[in-house]
Amino acid sequence: MSIRVLVTSTSFGKVVKEPVELLNNQGYEIIWNKLGRPLKEEEVIGRIKGIDAYIAGLDEITTRAIEAADRLKVISKYGAGVDNIDIEVATRKKIVVTNTPGTNTGAVADLTFGLILAVARKIPQANGSTKKGEWKKFFGRAVYEKTLGIVGMGEIGKAVAKRAKGFNMRIIYWSRRRKLDIEERTGAKYTDLKSLLQEADFVSLHLALTSDTKNIIGKDEIRLMKPTAFLINTARGPIVNEDALYECLRDRIIAGAAVDAYSNQPPKDSPLLSLDNIIATPHMGAYTYESIMNMGMTSVKNVIDVLNKKRPEYVVNPEVYES
Repeated sequence: MSIRVLVTSTSFGKVVKEPVELLNNQGYEIIWNKLGRPLKEEEVIGRIKGIDAYIAGLDEITTRAIEAADRLKVISKYGAGVDNIDIEVATRKKIVVTNTPGTNTGAVADLTFGLILAVARKIPQANGSTKKGEWKKFFGRAVYEKTLGIVGMGEIGKAVAKRAKGFNMRIIYWSRRRKLDIEERTGAKYTDLKSLLQEADFVSLHLALTSDTKNIIGKDEIRLMKPTAFLINTARGPIVNEDALYECLRDRIIAGAAVDAYSNQPPKDSPLLSLDNIIATPHMGAYTYESIMNMGMTSVKNVIDVLNKKRPEYVVNPEVYES
């Protein structure tokens, strides 16, 4: 019986082929997601039976989906965030869950800073206007020496802070734990979330999505921000209450926002897309050649290790190895 690997990530194998070749060299049978989007719960259930390994994207890997698995040994998340996977049920079924932390850190940090510059200087609007033959003046806001508030000082938050250092920005941050190393290297100052929102010219979100962080930025939080401030979200969509963000942008409570992640993806019917003071990108933070290569190879190596009864480097639920 051949080993069957379900691949549902919409970007795996599309840009770089080496991870696919590595799977083929192992003699595995690859079952592809042909829908071109993340799978819904019922679609996962319909595909997961008879599968030994699952290279997953943003699919709905729920309790029911995992319970339907009859041969599954590993769920290898193609990315760092595992909020779409029921870790508890996977652990109970002795299914190893892995991820690829750090592989897209630089790429997401680069995009974050690109969005800061773009939203402050209205670069997309100026580009569109000039290409239409117009010659308008677009007055934006400076980035150099402004205050950057980083919400969540994990690896990506740290990488953004390092980039901000080059712009001589004053860096303040709020995180579950103080990060003395990044404070020493960048001069960042630890503060509470309320003070950060009140003081920052740019608020950049880098939190994992949990029950505690869902909708952590709502109407009350946005109204604490300066009317000249900008909100940047390259983390997870549900961290921000999008209805509140829409109302605050529409009413010019803040100057603008740049968003790369949404509660529903793609955000086809989102009213946010109708506004002229928001930059919207298609959850592309991790999409550089280098990042995709690293994520792909790491996700495949995680699979191979588990199937060969080796403990992979990046295990989300180490409890499976403790019993």
